[in-house]
Amino acid sequence: MYLRPPPKIKVLEALSTIADERIRLLNDNYAEVTSSDGSRKYIVYVDLEHNEVCSTDNGTMLRGYIGYPIIAMLMLKGKLPVNKVIATALKGINWRELNEKYKKYSIVEEHIKKIVSRRGVNPQLVDMFKERVYVLVKRLKFKLNPEKCREWLR
Repeated sequence: MYLRPPPKIKVLEALSTIADERIRLLNDNYAEVTSSDGSRKYIVYVDLEHNEVCSTDNGTMLRGYIGYPIIAMLMLKGKLPVNKVIATALKGINWRELNEKYKKYSIVEEHIKKIVSRRGVNPQLVDMFKERVYVLVKRLKFKLNPEKCREWLR
């Protein structure tokens, strides 16, 4: 099964993961990502040579899209761009709390734009970055290989 592109907001959630240093490379293909509230840890596997991935987050495993932990790993490895100014503005955001509170990504994104604006970053810059990265993410054709995550967890 090939993974679908994610909701666009996942680009920003991934960048926030980088800013908060919540991703730790375990080796060339594996990483561990901690959720924004610290309550969960996700195993991420990315094999660019074979276009195979897995991540134990709900977006990847249950909804069938490229989850934010995979995007964060691609950013960390230099395969997707990172904007340090925007990353700094996204630092410390509790995405899980916002997603559960508002239950609609468009509302969460409006809230995020208010936060970055208060932190001195133009929300239009955030939109441009998100769109630029999303175009690259949409081009990715990754096969989901959940066995790779299970192997690591054994």
